[in-house]
Amino acid sequence: MPLRFRAPAAVEAFDRTVDAAFAPLRRVGRINRLAYLASESAHYSRLWHGAALVMALARPDLRGRAVRMALTLGVESVIVNGMIKPLVNRERPVDWEVDTHQVRRPKTKSFPSGHASSGAVAATLLTDAIPAGRVVWWSAATVVGLSRIHTRMHHASDVIAGALIGRVIAVAARDLVPVPATSRLLRWSLGRPRPTRSNGE
Repeated sequence: MPLRFRAPAAVEAFDRTVDAAFAPLRRVGRINRLAYLASESAHYSRLWHGAALVMALARPDLRGRAVRMALTLGVESVIVNGMIKPLVNRERPVDWEVDTHQVRRPKTKSFPSGHASSGAVAATLLTDAIPAGRVVWWSAATVVGLSRIHTRMHHASDVIAGALIGRVIAVAARDLVPVPATSRLLRWSLGRPRPTRSNGE
């Protein structure tokens, strides 16, 4: 039986304060467009699965890490969207329209933010694979998370909780799940080479 979640008064006050801080930004067309693009691109973790695909194609030596990242994103989605959200059953913010764009409103509940959790998973595992890009990965994840507050798809506390949950899931995957062997993945993707015949056959 789902709970009827009501955040503590201090959390609700925090959410209202953050929402009010975003109010002036919602009158800026360029910021609205950036928030719309970031929010839409990360639906169903498309942005992060795309990053994993590019990493696998551009760096065959990191193909195993790309596969682990894609699998971890799947696990994260099951945990966040399939388990936690229905259980907590928190409603999304009201009065959510943005002046310039109208972001697709999900049917799932608000807590925690799946965009924030998947972003934290991706940023953690991309940093593990390519540490030099850590600023890019975490900046992208942060923009996606903030876009959910900007478009009123989530309360600020939903985004913070989602990021923390995603981080925990990613660290567990990084530390506990072995990276699939690259050589085996290459055989799967290219197919087994046919045995060569000698001249006498």
